[in-house]
Amino acid sequence: MRDLAVRLLALEAADRSDAGVPSHECIRLFAKLRVALIGFAGRDGFASLFRRALALGQADVPTLHILKVEMDGTMDGLELLAANGGDRGLELAVAITSHLLGLLNTFIGEPLTLRIVRDAWPELNTAAVPPKNGGL
Repeated sequence: MRDLAVRLLALEAADRSDAGVPSHECIRLFAKLRVALIGFAGRDGFASLFRRALALGQADVPTLHILKVEMDGTMDGLELLAANGGDRGLELAVAITSHLLGLLNTFIGEPLTLRIVRDAWPELNTAAVPPKNGGL
């Protein structure tokens, strides 16, 4: 899960299609995940998954306590996470993203999780996703 989260953040960092929009890659990553998962599970389902992923991430990275998931699924404090800068900000984003992907994998299975990820990131090199025995 962590490797997939790192690849998704790398894709967002490399994406310059919205070069005029100053946005950190973790903000763009969570926006894409939010859209994809609200389309799949609804706003309440996404917010619930995101809250759980955040709680799990806080156990790994206590700094995540600054973030709060709002009722509409947006995350309050995300700008602080992005402003945290450098490797620390990315570490926080990877912690949440890997837990979110892990929850999805647990609840809906690997094939559907990967389909949702590929729908949100069509440029993801599907050949780079480890085989089923290696997890996501």
